[in-house]
Amino acid sequence: MNRREIILAGTIGGLVALLLIGWSIRSLFLVPLRDLDRRAADLREKLNKIQTERRNFFAAEDRLKALAPRTFSDAPDPAIARSGEMLTRLISRSGLDGSEFTRLPISPRNLRGASEVGWSVQGAGALPRVVDLLFSAQESPYLHRVENLAITVGEGPAHVHISFRYLTLVLDPSPDVARPDLPDRLALDSPERRLLDGIIQRDLLRPYIRRPPSPPENPAVKPATPGPPPGPETLKIVSLSEWNGKPEVHVRDLTAQKTLRYQPGEAFAGGTLVTVDYRSLPLPGNSLLQSSSRAILKIGNTFWAIERGQTLADKRKLESKDLPPGIQ
Repeated sequence: MNRREIILAGTIGGLVALLLIGWSIRSLFLVPLRDLDRRAADLREKLNKIQTERRNFFAAEDRLKALAPRTFSDAPDPAIARSGEMLTRLISRSGLDGSEFTRLPISPRNLRGASEVGWSVQGAGALPRVVDLLFSAQESPYLHRVENLAITVGEGPAHVHISFRYLTLVLDPSPDVARPDLPDRLALDSPERRLLDGIIQRDLLRPYIRRPPSPPENPAVKPATPGPPPGPETLKIVSLSEWNGKPEVHVRDLTAQKTLRYQPGEAFAGGTLVTVDYRSLPLPGNSLLQSSSRAILKIGNTFWAIERGQTLADKRKLESKDLPPGIQ
């Protein structure tokens, strides 16, 4: 080899050596550093996500703590009882006859993070009193929703039939907070209530009724056909609510079309009403359905139960193991 070839070979060998040294440095230092940077970025992203979820959790917890005092209870059965007591109070405060109203509890419906409970209310009364009731129910300070409202004309001017559903929530899990009795948000003489007076003054719910023709001078009077004689099969339990912490049994007389009220200790269905059992138990005769309440009565030394929605003729005998703990 001549001198020129030796210099060229040395130059090429030096370049190859530099490339090898550079690749070695990259493999030993740069690649691990890039891996560390990537891992650090992933950890920062996960940390930011955890911090965001933590902030959202505490914000949701504060919101639940603010909403929990506006719920009736932290369990479905007490919530149903307290909301039913409130509805009874609103009906009475509106000047309506409580015997003209039926309140049927609605079975709890499971939602995400809560259970929905409430009452189905039906009744009749003067239009101004019904408007007062609807206004009071809608402006209730508790967490609620009024839905399925239906109003139809009644027997006379400014008299209507009404039905609606009052629903509330039971948080699950519920924060441990105090639940005081909340005052009414708006009074019946408030300016907001006065905005509804146009409905009453113009009797907007009543359609035009043509005047009936004059009756003949001597109409033939037909004797009234007597209805079926009253019996236990014509007396149906339509509501098992509470008033001031004391249970009440509302029985609808299907013959006389009126509602009777009973409280523990009073004569009832040939015996004595003992209490109202609000435990959720399988419905007798159909274990796939749940019964939320039943009336307990005593005839002699035997205890009997009548489920809500059944007639007095459907009473069933109870064994000792089926009695509520207080009676046992």
